Order: sequence, then structure tokens, then C-alpha cells
Amino acid sequence: MRPLSIVASAAVAIAVPAAAMQHDGHAVQAAPKAGDAIAAAVAAPTRTPANKARDPYRHPAETLAFFGVKSGDTIVELWPGGGWYTEILAPLSKAGGGTLYTAGPWDKGLDRIKEKQAADAATYGAIKLAEFPATGAGAKVPDGSADVVLTFRNVHNWRFGGADKTAEAFRQIYAMLKPGGTLGVVEHRLNESDDSAKEEKSGYMKRSSIVAFAEAAGFKLAGESEINANPKDSKDYPKGVWTLPPNLAEGETDRAKYVAIGESDRMTLKFVKPAS
Repeated sequence: MRPLSIVASAAVAIAVPAAAMQHDGHAVQAAPKAGDAIAAAVAAPTRTPANKARDPYRHPAETLAFFGVKSGDTIVELWPGGGWYTEILAPLSKAGGGTLYTAGPWDKGLDRIKEKQAADAATYGAIKLAEFPATGAGAKVPDGSADVVLTFRNVHNWRFGGADKTAEAFRQIYAMLKPGGTLGVVEHRLNESDDSAKEEKSGYMKRSSIVAFAEAAGFKLAGESEINANPKDSKDYPKGVWTLPPNLAEGETDRAKYVAIGESDRMTLKFVKPAS
């Protein structure tokens, strides 16, 4: 799977502390420190060394703490790809007696998770697999069952990976969450001043686009953080976001330059399903 890639409304403005940072004129929250359970999961010896090497770009402990993920939660990870976050969420969930779903297209998208389960049942065997977006081809995440749903750099795929599944995806996420539950979104960030047409080919999406899809489904924006920001990212590359690490789509061409930039500039948005 290819990686993807406010001052809030008055109803959620109280979620943004007075000491918040700023991005494009919008208040954003500083990340809380990770709890012991999250820190232990990030340090799990079962993680792949190559995945651990990306922690300075993906900030998993701070990101999960910002989203309020707890080890006893029912957690849904959407479109897990190769299982980068699964390697953290599985031991986290196991330690707290929680439930972890990985959800993606039933006929593809979950193969790497199945491989992990076969290779290390002790760590990954309890993960429940589900189809997302659900079509009836496979098991689905039950409605009203999830405490938190997480998606990392996938909204672009839903929007531009053939048929536009974005609105339906957010509708299904809303349905699977408990009232008061959290949706955490990390996505490659396109500048608001850029032409929106750039979203289709670049892998980046505007913050306003993500917020609009979430709010149309019924979510409220509860906060945002600059945990995963990268001001070095100019977002104007020949092969879109995939020009940057870890893909380095240009191969050896200007490799040192792109490695020095690092991984993409990302928005980190926390939405909630209203409690009533």
C-alpha cells in the first residue's frame, strides 16, 4: 500500500490550551507525554528494526498519547499496510487486555497482518481482521464497538485510489465508534494556499478537505497537533510525496537532498463522535 498521505469551532475550542502552537493561523495542541504502556509498546523487542528507525519521523509515542489511546481500549487500525503501527498497537492492546482490529480491503490489504500472525502468534494472534470499507465480503467492525479508530496517511487513497470512497469511509468510521469515541487522523499535508487539484496526484491533502469529510459524517474536531510536522517539506516534488523517504521514488536522483528533508509534513487531527 502506498503511504499517504483550526481554531476549532466554539464547541471544541476549549480542547486547545492557551499555550498552543500555531500553524497557518490555527491553534494546535502540544502533544502530551506518552504513558508507560505506550512507551513499553514502542520499545517492544518484537518491532522490526527498520520500522524503529522511522520513529524520529513518525513520533508514535507522542501521536498515540495525543489521540488518547489506552491499552484497554477497543482499537481499530484502518488500512494497516505493512503493519508499521500494528507492531506497536498489538503489544499495547495485549498488555492492557484490550481488543485490536486491523481493517482494510478483504481481498487485499490485510495480507501482511496475516503473515505477522502466522510468524508470531504470541504477539499478533489476537488481532481481529475486518473489511474496510465494509462491503459484506468479510467480517466488519461491529457498529458502536470501538473506543478509538486510527488511520495513518490513508485518506488520499480512499479519495483518489479509483472510486471515491472517502465519504462512505468516514460514515462507516462514525458508525463503528462508541458515542464519545475518537478518530485519529495523520495525513500528508498540502498547503491551504495550493491548488486543490494538486491533491489528486501528489499524495498530499488539505487540512480543510479532511475536516470537511469528517464533519459531514458527524464528527467534531477536538484538537490538532504539530507532532508530525516537517517545515523542510516543500511539497513540490516530481513524483509527489513518494519522492521523499521512505519511498525515495526518484531512486538515486537527488537522493541526499530528499533524505536531508526527511519524511513528509503531516497534520495530526483528533476528532470525536459526539456523546449524544
